[in-house]
Amino acid sequence: MSSPDPRSLPDPYPIEPLAAPPDAAIALPGSKSITNRALVAAALAEGDTTLEGVLFADDTEAMLAALQQLGITVQIDRTSNQVRVGGCGGELPGIETTVNANQSGTTARFLTPAVALGAAPVTVDADPQMRDRPMDDQIDALRAMGVTVEELGEPGRLPLRLTGPLQAAGIGLAADVSSQFLSGLLLAGAIHGLDARLTTAAVSRPYLDMTAEVMRAFGAEVSDNDGTAWTVGGGYTSPGSYEIEPDASAASYFLAAAAITGGHVRIEGLGRSSVQGDVAFADVLAEMGADVEVGADSIDVRGRELRGIDVDLRHISDTAPTLAVVAAFADGPTTITDIGFVKGKESDRIGAPVHELRRAGVDAEEVDGGMVIRPDGGPDSRPNAATFETYDDHRMAMAFSLVGLVVPGVAVRDPGCVAKTFPGYFAALEQLR
Repeated sequence: MSSPDPRSLPDPYPIEPLAAPPDAAIALPGSKSITNRALVAAALAEGDTTLEGVLFADDTEAMLAALQQLGITVQIDRTSNQVRVGGCGGELPGIETTVNANQSGTTARFLTPAVALGAAPVTVDADPQMRDRPMDDQIDALRAMGVTVEELGEPGRLPLRLTGPLQAAGIGLAADVSSQFLSGLLLAGAIHGLDARLTTAAVSRPYLDMTAEVMRAFGAEVSDNDGTAWTVGGGYTSPGSYEIEPDASAASYFLAAAAITGGHVRIEGLGRSSVQGDVAFADVLAEMGADVEVGADSIDVRGRELRGIDVDLRHISDTAPTLAVVAAFADGPTTITDIGFVKGKESDRIGAPVHELRRAGVDAEEVDGGMVIRPDGGPDSRPNAATFETYDDHRMAMAFSLVGLVVPGVAVRDPGCVAKTFPGYFAALEQLR
C-alpha cells in the first residue's frame, strides 16, 4: 500500500470527524508478525523462497537489512510487496558483523538466536527504546544451548555479542514476559533440534501458534504438548512461495472505528482461518454489543450501542490501547485484565492509555495487571477534545486517532511513529470517508 511517509505529516496531526458513519471495505498491508517470521524461516531454508504480501514498515525493514548484513541474498520488489530470499540451508555465511534491530522486538528476539547458528561473532544492537526492553530469559536459554553471550551494555539488555554455534539442547524457559523469546528460539532451534519446557504460562499464546504454523509451512517439525513443552527440528525447506495474510493487529483499529461510529467496516483476507490471534478482537467487540460476522476469510463489524465488559486480554494484548478507546464510548465500565506485561512494551500500555483517557475527561484507572475505564453519562457520552501524546508508540497513535473520528478537536502527536508497523495508517483511515 503506497502512501506518504507519515513522518512528513504535521505534528500534532489533526483528525477530522467523519461526516457520516462509514460503510467501507479496508485494504490492509501484510502482517508484520508473519512477515518477520517468514523472513527468518526463508533465510534458514534450503532453496529460494518468494514471499508474497510482504509488509514494508520500520520493523520489517530492520529484519531485511539485518539478513542482508548477515550475507543472506534478498531481492526486494516494493511495488508488488514481494521479497525473494536465498536460503542458506541453516548455515549462515559466517560474517563477523553488527546488526541493528532498531525498535523492532521481533527482529531483536528472532535474530539473537539465529545469528548464533554460525561460529562468527555477531553483535545484535538496537535503538535506545529497544535497548530498554528485557532479554534476560533468552540470554539464559542461549547460554544453555552452548552460545557465548557477551552483554555489552546493561545486564540482560542489548547490545549483545553472540558466538555460536547454537547446539541441540533441552532447556527451561519462562514465557510470562514475552512470547518473542520462545518464538526466536524455536525458529533457530529447528535447525539442530530443541526441546523447550515452559516454566511459566505463556503470554500471547497465539503468537507461538503463529510461529509454529510458519515453521511447518517451511517443512520444520513442531510439537507443542498443549503449549507447555515445545519440540522442534528437521530444518527448513523452501515451499517455493509463501503468502502473507493481512495484519490482524492493523485490522483492529478499523473494526474499532466501526464500533464507535455506528458504521460498517469489512476486512477481507482475515477470518476464522487466520493464524493471527488478534482476529479475536472482533469477538470482544461482539461481546460489547457490536454486530459482528466472522467468515472463513472476512470480518464485518457494524456499530451498535456498546456496553462495558470485563475482559482478559492476555493473549491479544496488542489490542489493549484500542479497546481502552472503544470502552470510552460504551455504556458502563470496562475492566481489562491480565496484561501487566505490556507495561514493558514500546510504552507503558496500561499507564499511557489511562493517562490519555483522563486527558480527554474519561474516568480511567490503572489496576493490578490492567485498567478500568468508566465512561460518564451513558451511551451518548463521549470523550472531550484533546491532543493526545503517543509516547513514540505506534499502537497508541493508531488507537487514540480513532477518538477524532467522532469527537471534533482531536489531534495526535508524533504521527510518524506509525511507520514502525503501518506507514499507510493515516491514508487507510481516510478510506473510512
